Amino acid sequence: MDSPPLSKASNPDAASDLFHTAIWCILGAFVFDFLDGRLARLGGHESPFGREFDSLADIVSFGLAPALMVYRVVLQEFPRACWIIAFVYLACGALRLARFNSAAAKHDGPNHQNTFTGFPIPAAAGLIASITLFLLWLAEGEHRLGNWRFVLPPLLLFLSFMMFSRFQYPSFKAIDWKTTKSIPRFLIISVVLVITAMNYEWMPAVLFLAYLLYGVLRPWLSRDWRREIEEEIGEEPSEPAEQAR
Repeated sequence: MDSPPLSKASNPDAASDLFHTAIWCILGAFVFDFLDGRLARLGGHESPFGREFDSLADIVSFGLAPALMVYRVVLQEFPRACWIIAFVYLACGALRLARFNSAAAKHDGPNHQNTFTGFPIPAAAGLIASITLFLLWLAEGEHRLGNWRFVLPPLLLFLSFMMFSRFQYPSFKAIDWKTTKSIPRFLIISVVLVITAMNYEWMPAVLFLAYLLYGVLRPWLSRDWRREIEEEIGEEPSEPAEQAR
């Protein structure tokens, strides 16, 4: 009698393929989330239903999927603790989206269209997926991710806190391509995209980490440098002391 085929749980190569599929699906959802709002505005099809349905898709793509992926990566070591950590991340992501929708409906804040209060959940999911991709790249040819995989559960908890923090993050959906700076901006973005495509194993992690650190360091950046960055991404320049709160 032939032996039964190995399950994906006991086959490291099959498990690695599934992890890669999950990572690319999460990163792909991030790209589409970046584009869907702009396409809706260009077509004049914005609606309250679309906003709520977008949030439902976000909680699945950027809340449930990363939480289950991290749970599966460290499943054998800490099954019960990782369930709790995954649930905390998912719950914080859902509450983060609810707070964002409430603020958007009330038009809270002077720059509500150009900034996010707290780390956005699509960026949190992108950071988790990109770091997992980097760990898979480091462990290429091996049968385990190595001890660096234990970074993922604390990262989930840290991002859960950052989603409810008061740090201000720029919204790149507000970029105005009609300004006179469009050509230099387009060239810079093109160069970054080329470098990212050539080094897809680690470059996405660098970009998401840079975005995370920018929000943390933003209150301490010099006023002139921050004004230049805000003007470059389409924000209205703000006073450091006011926007840091």
